[in-house]
Amino acid sequence: MRQEDIWDAETAQSYDTPGVGMFAPEVLEPTVDRLAELAGEGRALEFAIGTGRVAVPLAERGVPVTGIELSSPMIDQLRTKVDEATIPVIAGDMATATAPGKYTLVYLVFNTISNLLTQAEQVACFRNAARHLLPGGRFVIELWVPELRKLPSGQQAVVFHSEPGYIGLDTYDIVRQHLVSHHFTFDASRQARLFRSPHRYIWPSELDLMAQLAGFELESRHADWAGADFTAESRSHVSVYRIPPGN
Repeated sequence: MRQEDIWDAETAQSYDTPGVGMFAPEVLEPTVDRLAELAGEGRALEFAIGTGRVAVPLAERGVPVTGIELSSPMIDQLRTKVDEATIPVIAGDMATATAPGKYTLVYLVFNTISNLLTQAEQVACFRNAARHLLPGGRFVIELWVPELRKLPSGQQAVVFHSEPGYIGLDTYDIVRQHLVSHHFTFDASRQARLFRSPHRYIWPSELDLMAQLAGFELESRHADWAGADFTAESRSHVSVYRIPPGN
């Protein structure tokens, strides 16, 4: 499964779920609040900007936002909301593509760094973020914590979410540190719909080492965008890395 094939026109057109899920106000508003605070008076760059779930409200808050995005259909969907002058987007891979200028903030939300399927690509993503940042600038990553404690011995799958009309299932390849997320949606009929996406999962300590290789220091880590404490039971984290001001 190539990322270009996964994020196709059909996926882009059905990606937005206004008011619910990751578009719910209780999810989106703390995200935008925190990113606006971190951007300060500077510019922000979003890796894998997608359809602009975060970028559009962040720009509406007065933060100049530029994006990098691999999927042309996702960019097309973003363009139904804002034009190129409002949020410029560079088509390309977040590990290698270059946006013009320098930024006080680069951010990568909703687990998207795991879409890069090798450790080398993930390290390259950190280095690409560092190249775009001013001294003292920050790189923010939102990422889930691998749920291997839920994986019984000899089994390869974990149900990560279940509700009426939806089941989410992850299958693990522990040797390669890979998983595939399977999203099943269904109604009262006998038919179900499946969306799959491959990932390379990353432990927080490994993420910190990637950051160090790119010249970052860990500034903070919380369990969510509102600043809850990160603990052994946290299912995800928001990690803020900073380029030392003197660099």
